[in-house]
Amino acid sequence: MTITPLRRPRAAPATPPRTRRHRAAPPWWFAAPALVLFAFVVLIPSARGVYYAFTDWDGLSPGFSFVGLGNFGDVFDDPDARAAIGHTVLIAVAVTVVQNGVGLLLALGVNSIIRSRNVLRVLFFAPAVVTPIVTAYLWRNLLGPEGAVNALLGPFGLDRNWLGDPDLALWSIVAVIVWQFAGYSMVIFVAGLQSIPREVTEAAAIDGAGPVRRFWYVTRPLLAPAITINLMLSIIGGIKLFDQVWALTGGGPGHATDTLSTLIYKDAFTLGEFGYSIALAVVLTIIVAVASAGQYAVLSRKEAGIS
Repeated sequence: MTITPLRRPRAAPATPPRTRRHRAAPPWWFAAPALVLFAFVVLIPSARGVYYAFTDWDGLSPGFSFVGLGNFGDVFDDPDARAAIGHTVLIAVAVTVVQNGVGLLLALGVNSIIRSRNVLRVLFFAPAVVTPIVTAYLWRNLLGPEGAVNALLGPFGLDRNWLGDPDLALWSIVAVIVWQFAGYSMVIFVAGLQSIPREVTEAAAIDGAGPVRRFWYVTRPLLAPAITINLMLSIIGGIKLFDQVWALTGGGPGHATDTLSTLIYKDAFTLGEFGYSIALAVVLTIIVAVASAGQYAVLSRKEAGIS
């Protein structure tokens, strides 16, 4: 009797390295149509716009001259432009601090166990869904010399020219923006508060921590992602602000409330200085990019340190 030796099953052939690389490679060409469209709609017009910042083009004439960095030099020599940069930064910082402070207080209030919390959330968030330009025209009537605000404060001798006084107009704009968007910040903070396990705060309370210590040492660190999002949205929105300023004061009285956005509009469509206005827009873009990158870097390091 002849015994046939058993054969070990052959192992499956290994996939050639070249085939594995081919399968793992991302199909970058799938994005080619979107990249081409993005280039035609965004990149090429943006690059062409930046080129006009180095010319004296008036927006209508077929010809123009190349002036180099002259427009950018004029930006920093122009006292109105320097004032507009200062107003832009002041509004952005004030809106970021006050809006998020009010939004956090509202979030802590409506996140507590009260029966009317859902109604309060809707009421506080309602102004954020109204178009900014509509809100601005509404408040322009309310803050006018014969408006409802002066009618209420007049008997106490506190009536003022809220939008016509150069010392008050800028802060009136900040108050309107905070009124409209504090509820927006509140919603983000509420989402962050509801992601914090209740057992954590209850354990801190059992250990004897009061409300302030529980917020500072327990709630605040766990709320860091929501704080980062709110601060970034607020600072970017404040720097780019145009609608409310234009509808409330048009940049006046004089240039007391002009921001970079309103000055860009005036120079381009009122004075016909397109080259100079595009140079202002480039400066605005650089400010937004630097502020966003710096804020993101600082807040990300703090979040990493907390975690």
